[in-house]
Amino acid sequence: MRDSRETFVPHAFVTGYPVKHSRSPLIHSYWLETLGLEGSYTRQEVVPENFAGFIAGLKSGESGFVGGNITIPHKETAFKLADRPDALSQELGASNTLWMEDGRLHATNTDGYGFLANLDATAPGWDKTDRAVILGAGGASRAIIQAVRDRGIAEIHVVNRTAARAQELADRFGPKVHAHAMEALAEVSKGAGLFVNTTSLGMDGEAAPDFDFSPLASGALVTDIVYVPLVTPILRQAQDQGFAIADGLGMLLHQAAPGFEKWFGKRPVVDAELRRRILADMEAH
Repeated sequence: MRDSRETFVPHAFVTGYPVKHSRSPLIHSYWLETLGLEGSYTRQEVVPENFAGFIAGLKSGESGFVGGNITIPHKETAFKLADRPDALSQELGASNTLWMEDGRLHATNTDGYGFLANLDATAPGWDKTDRAVILGAGGASRAIIQAVRDRGIAEIHVVNRTAARAQELADRFGPKVHAHAMEALAEVSKGAGLFVNTTSLGMDGEAAPDFDFSPLASGALVTDIVYVPLVTPILRQAQDQGFAIADGLGMLLHQAAPGFEKWFGKRPVVDAELRRRILADMEAH
């Protein structure tokens, strides 16, 4: 039995398979350091067949964790195993943040929050538009569509190589969301104030097809959820064509803040030094 005079030290985690690439420990360790808090945040690589057992250990308290982040491929399973998933998680069918509260496992998804917070910080006023174009209909696009819709954008056009997959998302997220095949990209881009790449095009320096951003509204913002490289081929094309851009690193940093507050009790700040540290790590690896 723990001595009641002992100070409780919270421990949190990020789990996925694989998870060795995750920079979340760097982010949370920085915040623990700058806020002067005791605690830890570690990687826990868990294969899919062991994930239910890992969550059972979290619920029972045997693991010693107060909660953690969930990444690929466990987000959908985490949602299903949570006792109290919130409304965001329920609509998405996926959770990336878990925490124990009153003996129950709570879940949310902070990807959409991170996406919006990044744009609010780097391109204030970006949401003064009626039309957004979202490229891609994979798992990464769901939280983006949800967040942009909930911010109040009137028309959200999801463009995907397979139109049927885009239609599935339109059906899921309601009448503001419209599905299109790639052939419609130029047409639906006319007058759009926001263009979001949620695909892996250009990731890790791979080539990306040429995009013509000229149909976008004057002053439109182009953003990419990929952050390696920081300025992706799609962002470079947009920049070369005179459009404002927002890289995807800020989304990674901002989405981490709500979980940190749940586990360690204080709301952290995404600042220039945190960004510098993550960029330095990216350059070193």
